[in-house]
Amino acid sequence: MAGTDQQAQVNQTSSLLDVSDIQTGYDDLQILWNVNMNVRRGERVIVLGANGAGKTTLLKALVGLLPIWEGAIHLNGESVAAMRIDKRISRGVSYLSEVGVVAGLSIEENLRIGGYHLAASAVRSQMAAMYEFFPDLRARRREAAASLSGGQRKMLAVAKALMSRPQLVIMDEPSAGLSPLFVSEVISMVNRFHDDGISFLIAEQNVKFLEIADCVYVLDSGRTIFAGTVAELHGNDALERAYFGVYG
Repeated sequence: MAGTDQQAQVNQTSSLLDVSDIQTGYDDLQILWNVNMNVRRGERVIVLGANGAGKTTLLKALVGLLPIWEGAIHLNGESVAAMRIDKRISRGVSYLSEVGVVAGLSIEENLRIGGYHLAASAVRSQMAAMYEFFPDLRARRREAAASLSGGQRKMLAVAKALMSRPQLVIMDEPSAGLSPLFVSEVISMVNRFHDDGISFLIAEQNVKFLEIADCVYVLDSGRTIFAGTVAELHGNDALERAYFGVYG
């Protein structure tokens, strides 16, 4: 019993994000139904599902862009369900939407937006680190984000999300509009910053992201139909059900 209690304590302290039975939607249209999720420190969690499965709605609820109707969201053990977006960001959450950047602003202006809540010295330090990792951005830092290719914009979006020095980066469809080569680049970026201790929660349709998944959730019609490891997913029909509507 003592060993069980000790393990439970370890599991609790390693938890970064806990989502319990959340329900939400838009106006009178319910999209999510009793969704549960857990992201531990240092994990790469992938949420798979077809278009309309509820992935974006889930992410918006987690970062505060959409209020939840029922349930709870805890970050580092603290309830954040009623917390403003900026407060969640200051507590270590960063959000990369499918668009990710402000096209009319320069690369440097986009990065400054990403680190807006940091002290000026920290912004300079973090920007220097981003330019070191993304040298293509440094060379064009005065140019508008609109001038970048799709892959370069995604690079900027990732750098912008990392400017806040987050504990958890939440990414919505980072593969959207990218060639297979740039999808592999995004995956490499996730692995690189994961090695620095950052956790990732990534909503995707592209099953290639399973290559880096520590844990997988599959959404279908706003409900979780699978939660587990990649190995467990291979022995389950959840993907067929979610993508092709196949039910036994």
